[in-house]
Amino acid sequence: MSKQLMILRHAKSDWNTGAASDFERPLAGRGVKDAPRMGSWMDRHGLQPDYVISSPALRAWQTVVPVCRKLGIAETDIHWDGRAYLADVESLLEVLADCPSGAGSVLLVGHNPGLEELVEHLCGDDVARPADGKLLPTATLAQITVPDDWTGLPSDSGSLIGITRPRDLKAEA
Repeated sequence: MSKQLMILRHAKSDWNTGAASDFERPLAGRGVKDAPRMGSWMDRHGLQPDYVISSPALRAWQTVVPVCRKLGIAETDIHWDGRAYLADVESLLEVLADCPSGAGSVLLVGHNPGLEELVEHLCGDDVARPADGKLLPTATLAQITVPDDWTGLPSDSGSLIGITRPRDLKAEA
């Protein structure tokens, strides 16, 4: 039996707010619109995670909370993990290893380049870079089938189901 990992990069952030730190950088207007749209798309397509993990950075928080609202998941059910903030593949694999074994689907919300590197680690040759070179632009969702054990996600162990970008949703809306 396999599990599903949904990897969501935070929505478009605003670089010009005067935020005190990178951690406190908020979403831009486009990001505020894209996050709930992605949540609605996930809901329409039955992508209901059993377990949600997110970076606690403001832009990730402002992404995952509206997504979860659209999925009927309470903010109190989101697991905030500081290890997911600007994490590399090794750190993200440690975060995933701590998921409950009974979780059949997990939503991980965080940042690039780590999330793109995680997709490439798990899917290897299944992943073709788009012409623009951006595998996971902001508010993009990657769906991956992974082995049945969150503690064992070696290289090339996943299979890419699909990647959905916010611009793909315009055609559906």
